[in-house]
Amino acid sequence: MATVNLTAQTVRELLDYAPETGVLKWRVNRPPRGIAGSVAGCVMRNGYIAISFHGVRFYAHRLAWLHHTGEWPMNHIDHIDGNPLNNAIANLRDVSPKTNMQNLRRAMASSASGLMGASFDPKKGKWAACIKYLGKTLHLGRFDTAEEAHAVYIAAKRRLHAGCTI
Repeated sequence: MATVNLTAQTVRELLDYAPETGVLKWRVNRPPRGIAGSVAGCVMRNGYIAISFHGVRFYAHRLAWLHHTGEWPMNHIDHIDGNPLNNAIANLRDVSPKTNMQNLRRAMASSASGLMGASFDPKKGKWAACIKYLGKTLHLGRFDTAEEAHAVYIAAKRRLHAGCTI
C-alpha cells in the first residue's frame, strides 16, 4: 500500500479548516469527488470522518489537529464531547490512549444492560457496578436496577478518571 508523508503545509494547501466548526473543505479540485469548496471526506462505519490522499485514509480529526497546530498529534486525538463528527479544535485534545479510554461515553456493544459500569450478577440477582482504577477492579456495590448501578459507576468515573468529561 502506498504511503503519504503529509505535512501541515501540504494539508493547508489542499484543505481549508474552520476551527470553530471543525469542517474541512477542499481548497482544490480532487476528482472524482473532491470539488474545491466542498466538504472533504466521508463518514466511516465507526462514526469518524476519513479523508483519503493518494489511496491512504486519514482521520479528519487528526488532519484538523495537524492543520491547526502544525504538528501531528503525539498520541490519540480525543473528542471531548464524545461526538466523532465534532472536529472543532476546542473539542479536540491530544491525550494518551489511557485518557482517551477514560472518556468513553457508551457501553460496549456486548453489554447486557446497555449501560456503562452495570452488569448483572445472577448469583445475587442484582446489578453490580465496577470500575477499573490504577489497574485494579473496584467493586462499587450491587443494586436493584441497572440504572442505579450505572449512576454509581458514572459518579465514580467522574471522581477517579482524570480524562472523563461526562
